Amino acid sequence: MTITLITGGNAGLGFETARRLKEVGYKVYIGSRDAARGKEAAAELGVAFIVLDVTNEASVAQAATEIEKKEGHLDVLINNAGVSGNVASPEQITVDMMEQVYQVNVFGVVRATHHFLPLLQKSTQPIIVNVSSGLGSFGQVLNPEQIESKLNPLVYSSSKSAASMLTVQYAKGLPNMQINAVDPGPTKTGLTGQGHQTVQEGSDAIVQMATIDKDGPTGIFMSHDGIIPW
Repeated sequence: MTITLITGGNAGLGFETARRLKEVGYKVYIGSRDAARGKEAAAELGVAFIVLDVTNEASVAQAATEIEKKEGHLDVLINNAGVSGNVASPEQITVDMMEQVYQVNVFGVVRATHHFLPLLQKSTQPIIVNVSSGLGSFGQVLNPEQIESKLNPLVYSSSKSAASMLTVQYAKGLPNMQINAVDPGPTKTGLTGQGHQTVQEGSDAIVQMATIDKDGPTGIFMSHDGIIPW
């Protein structure tokens, strides 16, 4: 059975991804910093739950220790936890605004990856999926035909660009693993509050990259419609 951990798995895309992976036979752990919400979501899905706050080093380390004791290894890590931050004009952006978003969207990816790498190394096919965004794609943001070019969320976009570069560099440095970034697309969730896609459509690329076989790709940026530019 494929052991999978989804950070921020108690709602939205994480919740839907957990549901779909359970359906195909994966053993799923959903991580949530809110124990009550996490337990409720896990009970509804019929999956396992673990307290996991990606902004807290001790919390991530403890979660890794718990999964090691229960499973001995981890096959798939989905770095899904994310925040949108304040929608502000460039003139209003402060370092504090940046830090709040980067603690989750960037440093959270690093914390989870760092602490779960030893467990992933014990897998016969270790996979990491980093949930990025088309708003972090230079190719999408600079293409006037793409919806991303019409928006200017400076903090969020830059954090997702950083997450995408982390993906590329981790994939280069860990060639024994399959590490990819995904763009869920404009999906209406509690995080965004807007978008025309359903959570099922938004989770398509996440599920696709979480279920690749040993001949699957590494170091790519995938969306619902296929590979997109960095």
